[in-house]
Amino acid sequence: MRSLAIASALLLAGCASVPAEVSTAPAAPAAEAAKPPVALQYLYGSPEAAVAVRAVNARIADYGVWRIKERPKDSVVLAPGAGVDAPAFEPCGDKPFAAVFDADETLIWNLGPMRHFAEKGTAFDVKVWDQWEKSGAGKAVAMPGTVEMVNTLRAAGITVIANTNRSAANAKGSEDTLHAAGLGEFKHGETLFLMGDDAGGSSKDPRRATIASKYCVIILGGDQLGDFSQQFNAKDLPAAQRMALATSPAATALWDKGWFLFPNPVYGPWEKLGWDDAFPSDKQWEPQ
Repeated sequence: MRSLAIASALLLAGCASVPAEVSTAPAAPAAEAAKPPVALQYLYGSPEAAVAVRAVNARIADYGVWRIKERPKDSVVLAPGAGVDAPAFEPCGDKPFAAVFDADETLIWNLGPMRHFAEKGTAFDVKVWDQWEKSGAGKAVAMPGTVEMVNTLRAAGITVIANTNRSAANAKGSEDTLHAAGLGEFKHGETLFLMGDDAGGSSKDPRRATIASKYCVIILGGDQLGDFSQQFNAKDLPAAQRMALATSPAATALWDKGWFLFPNPVYGPWEKLGWDDAFPSDKQWEPQ
């Protein structure tokens, strides 16, 4: 998911932050990192990540082919006003089938800018990312197993749609990037939905509703919980409640059964977690 969350993620992963004091001396160029930060090594370079991602794509392909054999009554897009913990879904009727995916770190890995930011020791830069959206075709790669998954879904008659927070102003660049990665044709407003297409801003809920009004969405895929419902990204939602919502019985019934989550340790809302969020205080241990 392309969002400003990448900024703090890259800082967390080891990129340079803005110094607290201002110096009058000429700024020294940022030292190049000796090797990528650990999170980037894992996601983009490890066989462990490649196997995990390919497994998610294989489950998606198998699920899609199986699911259309039974004409589902409802899609997997939450109906307006429905809660993740008490879900209701957009009805399918006789609408054609679709699978809806985030783009960045879900269909493609953004190797170009992620290396640039990490190698140069710089934080996320909106202007650099804007250039990437416009001219990154051929420098992003399809994630392991994605080409096969997309082709399997299309062959089964399922329309593949991207719903991403890339900018609508750079639609042509995103179309070209997905095509150059071997993922076929995506057309803005039809099979590619972008931030700026409506008044929803970074929330994908309005775009999902638009898609669900035309399609029976049987699959949602993403690397962030906001790729499934903006309720997970509610302002000031405590970490414990976010965890409880994502692991509630209602949500659990959807994971790998219409909702498919890809691993992404590089950036996400979880970057704000504190020690007690990740390590419960009653489990603290010290060697003697």
